[in-house]
Amino acid sequence: MHLHRLSLCLLLLLVAGAAMVCVAVTTTLHGFRGCAVREFSFVAQKPGCKGLRITTEACWGRCHTWERPVPDPPYIHRHHRVCTYSRTRHMTARLPGCQPDVSPLYHYPMALHCHCAVCSTQDTECETF
Repeated sequence: MHLHRLSLCLLLLLVAGAAMVCVAVTTTLHGFRGCAVREFSFVAQKPGCKGLRITTEACWGRCHTWERPVPDPPYIHRHHRVCTYSRTRHMTARLPGCQPDVSPLYHYPMALHCHCAVCSTQDTECETF
């Protein structure tokens, strides 16, 4: 009976510890400011082929940004940074069910390291201001 109580107490302690870790991770991601590599899944598609679900690493995060009015044109001083790639590895996947005249190769970047920087349309989808 004593062993059963000890096992039950140990199990409850493990479950409580796991719950605390889950809350800590959720809170950390919610309040996270910065830029990091994170797992990302998407469906790779191109005309003439079937889609393929790909899981890779991508950049994710929030970067410090601000705007300040100034008296001279353009009347605003902007400091906008986005979380973007600083190092990547180029990956290739083979899409299924492609028509004979369509290459099945699909190229995409895999993030190795990310940082906050000015948005570059060469590797990031940038929203214009």
